[in-house]
Amino acid sequence: MEFKDYFKNKKVTVMRIGLLGRGIGDTAYLAEAGAEVHVVDDAAKEAMQPAVDALADYNNVKFTFGPYQTEHFTDCDYLLVGAGAPIDSPEIQAAREAGVSVKQSAAWFAELAKIPIIGVTGTRGKSTVTHMIHHTLAQVTGEKILLGGNIRGVSNLQLLKEVKEDSLCVMELDSWQLQGFGWSQISPQIAVFTNFMEDHLNYYQSGGKTKEEAMQQYFADKANIFAHQEESGVLITTPAVFDRAKQLSGVSLGQEVRLADASVIPDDSLLAMPGEHNRLNAALAYEALKAISLTDEEIWPALASFGGVEGRLQYLGAKETVAVYNDNNATTPQATVAGLEAVGGENDVVLIVGGTDKQIELGALPDTIAQRCSHVVLYSGTGTEALKAALPESVTNEEHATLAECVTAAFATAAPGNVILFSPGFSSFGKEYKNEYDRNDQFVRLAQQLIGE
Repeated sequence: MEFKDYFKNKKVTVMRIGLLGRGIGDTAYLAEAGAEVHVVDDAAKEAMQPAVDALADYNNVKFTFGPYQTEHFTDCDYLLVGAGAPIDSPEIQAAREAGVSVKQSAAWFAELAKIPIIGVTGTRGKSTVTHMIHHTLAQVTGEKILLGGNIRGVSNLQLLKEVKEDSLCVMELDSWQLQGFGWSQISPQIAVFTNFMEDHLNYYQSGGKTKEEAMQQYFADKANIFAHQEESGVLITTPAVFDRAKQLSGVSLGQEVRLADASVIPDDSLLAMPGEHNRLNAALAYEALKAISLTDEEIWPALASFGGVEGRLQYLGAKETVAVYNDNNATTPQATVAGLEAVGGENDVVLIVGGTDKQIELGALPDTIAQRCSHVVLYSGTGTEALKAALPESVTNEEHATLAECVTAAFATAAPGNVILFSPGFSSFGKEYKNEYDRNDQFVRLAQQLIGE
């Protein structure tokens, strides 16, 4: 299917291109299609030089770095907004007032491709459920199943090159990407909403919003995954999320709704990923796969062969009898609690935890650490300070400023039969990484070096 004529000779401003590869790939696609592309980013040019270098071959791409200029947002046909743009951005508002069509790449892909999409969101579990569904579909059908949304390095507009009339796409959708679905007034045909917890309050509480107002806005963005479904659509979620969804004003829940819980998992089924929360993830994936008419006989063997997702309780191997798990994507205290409960017994986990505060309450994390951990290695940061103050005196711990020091300390401390778990519980803004994937890669490299010694 050919989409490039849609973009030919159009003026497109790209806001916040980023360094993860998605924005760069989107920009390259637009340039290849003959659009006149203007990349604007309020970051310093030095920080964004890798993006400039990656697009150096396109003479129809220009860059402006530093403070935004309103005319760059109003003198164009389309504004493509990257993740994390301020929720009340005056530049985006100016573009709308000027009649510019404001887009986000995942939703733009969905608009143009017009193929069935299974979309997955939720505070936790969305990556695992997305990959469970994608893995099972690929195993059962033997066909190319598209995978997009919040996938590392994947440009959604580049995916347009792979679309065929009978294509099917599975998309992991975060709250920022779902803002774009709201702007376009569309939702995936099958929507999976895993759970809803506190997260991203540092983003949603901008402008002096209360915590409750921030949570309402966060849920409203997430709710775009089902808010614009037609009656033929299917929403798969949990009772808790559905109860909240029913309270949304202006949203009619006329689509089919399927509520999932771990009880649908047969007692004799085998799942490679540990933890009760992954049984619920599997149940959500199962309901989505049933919604596209796969049978139990097709689903369960394929789900059993799913080994997990990088950075989500990823088993890296063992140093003698010490198992090592990478839970890099656990960036809330609640996610770290789930990781501890999945891999740890009583006082046998050496936990590497800590980072930048996202204004999320610690909840059960201090007590769970006291129950599950033999030792805690704290990774310095504003969130770490709050956690350290809340830890019971019985918890032995040490603190280090770099990840390398933390990993070395964990391996030095772990006793036979222990589990080393890297589950930060916080983000790492302003620390030693280019992005969250860089943190993942650094931990994996460090851990594998020590495992192999």
